[in-house]
Amino acid sequence: MAKLSGMSTIYNCLDMNEALTGLRLARRAIGRGDLVVLPTDTVYGLAADAFSPAAVQKLLDAKGRGRQSPPPVLVTGFDTVSALAESVTPEVEKLANAFWPGGLTIIVAARQTLAWDLGETNGTVALRVPDHDLVREFLSETGPLAVSSANVTGKPAALTAVEAMAQLGDRVSVYLDAGESSGSRVGSTIVDTTPTRDGLPARIVREGSVSRDSIRDVLGVIAEVDE
Repeated sequence: MAKLSGMSTIYNCLDMNEALTGLRLARRAIGRGDLVVLPTDTVYGLAADAFSPAAVQKLLDAKGRGRQSPPPVLVTGFDTVSALAESVTPEVEKLANAFWPGGLTIIVAARQTLAWDLGETNGTVALRVPDHDLVREFLSETGPLAVSSANVTGKPAALTAVEAMAQLGDRVSVYLDAGESSGSRVGSTIVDTTPTRDGLPARIVREGSVSRDSIRDVLGVIAEVDE
């Protein structure tokens, strides 16, 4: 049974009929530039059309974030990376093979011809393939989505759709509920591979669900980050 709050609705995606309705309305919401909350393999995410500057700005406004904090982009698989990245380095390929789908976000140099505006990215984009069947199916129909944790900046990341609605309310059109997230409020690990263009090793920007040691095992070396 869908749960209502104002004009927003939570759809239980563990129920087949309700899931079909929720996914259909969520696709429409993305198509018209509105926001959707969806489950991921880490925490619940707040999603917008990555190619709609107005939708991305709506996402940042809902979270209370500025353009200096651009959202990552979720994609269906590694094949999409070559369409979004200026180049695919060996480091990117190694990381993707080892940790995708999963809790690793990889920062790459964005393809210069892309018609999008995610904020102040300095020519980069942060990409991730989530380890969540429902989300990857949704992405296959919507295309790449700008997705940040479903919470107001400074508050805990939501582990359920209800928690997300309590923070974001009617700023979101559709909430997709697939039960409690297993992320324990831990987001993805973020690795910046763009320094490798200058012969420098990749560096961890944020530690999360993939450990530093696991990344070092794959790459052999990572740059130390100043505190």
